[in-house]
Amino acid sequence: MDITLDKQDDQLNAILTVNLTEADYAPAVESKLKEYSKKAQIKGFRPGKVPVTLVRKMYGKGILVDEINGLLGKSVDEYIKSNDLKILGEPLPVASDIDFDAQKDYAFQFELGLLPDFELPADQAVTVDRHKVTLDENTLKETYEQLERQFGESTEPETAEAGDYLLGKLKKADEEGEGRMVMLPTSKLKNDADKFVGAKAEDVITFDLKNAFDGDATAIAGFTGMSKEEAGSLEGDYTLAVDKVQRTAAAEFNQELFDKVFGKDIVTSKEDFDEKVSSTVMENYDRESDNLMNRQLIDKMLENTTIELPKEFFKKWLLRANEGKLTAEQIEEHYDDYEKELKWSMIRNKVVEANALKVENEEIVDRTMQKILGQFNMEMTPELEESVRGFADNFLRQENGKNYVQEYEAILAEKVLENLRGKVVVNDNEITAEDFRNQNAG
Repeated sequence: MDITLDKQDDQLNAILTVNLTEADYAPAVESKLKEYSKKAQIKGFRPGKVPVTLVRKMYGKGILVDEINGLLGKSVDEYIKSNDLKILGEPLPVASDIDFDAQKDYAFQFELGLLPDFELPADQAVTVDRHKVTLDENTLKETYEQLERQFGESTEPETAEAGDYLLGKLKKADEEGEGRMVMLPTSKLKNDADKFVGAKAEDVITFDLKNAFDGDATAIAGFTGMSKEEAGSLEGDYTLAVDKVQRTAAAEFNQELFDKVFGKDIVTSKEDFDEKVSSTVMENYDRESDNLMNRQLIDKMLENTTIELPKEFFKKWLLRANEGKLTAEQIEEHYDDYEKELKWSMIRNKVVEANALKVENEEIVDRTMQKILGQFNMEMTPELEESVRGFADNFLRQENGKNYVQEYEAILAEKVLENLRGKVVVNDNEITAEDFRNQNAG
């Protein structure tokens, strides 16, 4: 057997050629033929007495192809590992005319996409922004209104009053079709709110949507499901075909509400409740701010890291690896996204290797336990620990360990970002929660 690697001029593409002689595969083929002859059940012959020549005639070509394919796979893998080749995806076989009936020696070729070495940006060479969010009165007011609605008593009166919600289908007045289902918060209307007072099921109300919200694209996007850009470009009259009216009596701030929101006896006074609400809202904004910074960090690392890829090979491999799921046209259309994902994967792996980042089993179990407690709005106690750990272990074993792998990858990704955050310049920008929402809406 002889294996050669021919790198192309760009050093990113290569042809791997495997030359096989009869001596390379014949012993394995003969051994398999003898094995078949002992096991084959053919009419006219006793078990184990089928002549090898007959087995060769009936099954020889299939055995030959199977053995050669197995030998090729093993040899190519060993060559790649022993030569420390960093490849993209898998080797792609080059089509050729092989005559297994007549040939004794064979030459098989494979296309390889080679991944280049690259350097990460120097420490402190990349700058990212982090929003330092502060709570404002309007945000806290909206939070309490949401809690009052969520935990208050809801009714469906026949006619609407000021402040009610109208469930119905919204569409542009001059468009065909039924429109999109929305829940219109009349308390948020800045103009023409009186048009909706007295509305009832099956009424169709025509109004200037943009004017009703005084051009607030964020508010329009919030209840319509449109992007902020779409909401900002609205013009003209819209119609709301009312399906029903919904009214919510504000929940009372008492122990029953405290327990519903935060769990049994977690807070026991209005003062503690106010403090817990504020801290919870801040935790959520801090998490959102961190997520936004992490996305920016990924983008900045991609922008500041030079990685050349074997593009045409990558496209071929994507098509083959997703056969029946993606077309060449779809790959071409979204190629930039695939390339970005691959480059980030390479950067992430380099950070893991350079810093010897690891994820311990106990970290995975602890993370899963905290997620389970969060789902039930509970805090860990000694009495709960054993049962919660049992739930976590069971969850991580499900789907043949797929859940375990997902948690492992999630923790490792967090460690990579944490490591990178320590090597970049982070600028803290103070911003109110309301401005943060408006800036990042849509």
